[in-house]
Amino acid sequence: MSNEFRELLKQVGSGSHTSRALTRAEAEAATRMMLTQTATPAQIGAFMIAHRIKRPTAEELAGILDAYEALGPTLPAIAPDSAPDSADSRRALVLSCPYDGRSRTAPVTPVTALVLMAAGVPVVLHGGDRMPTKEGIPLIELWQQLGVDLKSPSLEQAHTLLNRTGLGFVYLPQHFPAAHGLVPYRDQIGKRPPFATVELMWSPYAGPHTLVMGFVHPPTEEFAKGTFGLRGQTDWISVKGLEGSCDLARGRTAIVGVSRRGGFERLLLHPRDYGFEGDDVELGDEASLGARLLDVLAGQPSALQKTALWNSGFYLWQGGSATSLEAGLAQAEELLTTGKAMAQLEALRQQAAALGQTLTYSHN
Repeated sequence: MSNEFRELLKQVGSGSHTSRALTRAEAEAATRMMLTQTATPAQIGAFMIAHRIKRPTAEELAGILDAYEALGPTLPAIAPDSAPDSADSRRALVLSCPYDGRSRTAPVTPVTALVLMAAGVPVVLHGGDRMPTKEGIPLIELWQQLGVDLKSPSLEQAHTLLNRTGLGFVYLPQHFPAAHGLVPYRDQIGKRPPFATVELMWSPYAGPHTLVMGFVHPPTEEFAKGTFGLRGQTDWISVKGLEGSCDLARGRTAIVGVSRRGGFERLLLHPRDYGFEGDDVELGDEASLGARLLDVLAGQPSALQKTALWNSGFYLWQGGSATSLEAGLAQAEELLTTGKAMAQLEALRQQAAALGQTLTYSHN
């Protein structure tokens, strides 16, 4: 048992009248002890549920992120000789989606990423396997259905793929096993701990970037403002997306917050104003989702294609490839219907497979 952790646990778990928020340094120390399993399983589970009930503060979330930065993986910046000439294009979009995936609506994040890559905007994603409490389909499985294995054996391999294709993926079990080791506690306590919020605010990329975080509950966005302010993260976007993801809905107004160099702007985007209104596409059969996304990449009209266009156009705009949402939507349609996004998928498949073969040969 860790006596140091026990004292921190007592502070967050003492009840509404006697508990107090941790300082940033204390939150970092507590997180380090959980990630390194210095704290016992009983202590870790108790801390997670107590912290959820108390509700984390921005200072505590900043401390947790400090520990993630210190102990977790970071993809290096894209090599200068492999990046496009434009400084705006070198700025990546880090799309931070809930790790427990999607269970009700069809995700289009991989298509959005491929469209961005086709426009020269690098994309960084992160996540793991199926995760409590939702156990929805995660990003890694979506890419597998598209024929891309992103379970990179090393962070160096993931960085090589980012340099060659414009897509980086930080895979929790392989690249951040300490955080992956805390996943079983989510199942055992039956609730999302504050770590689930931290994942939306975490950026495992060292180069210039804009972090995009999905959210469901408005307080999450308020936490983000305070947390990012403490950590000096000036460029970020919050999206009240489908199931808390970065995917904009078509069935309701898109509520977006954009922070550029510390200045915050609220965007309310009405799909009807751009001809994209409609019901959000249900997830349906998970096994066929990859085929449906391939149809979108092949330019076949569908409700899912409209969702992909709506999202791709928005992120082309926010990623600096288009000067307006209207221009982004037109660019997204061109990149999808001419096969340029599909060509990115083919290149990604080839590069991922080549890296896998290289690693296999090196072990023989």
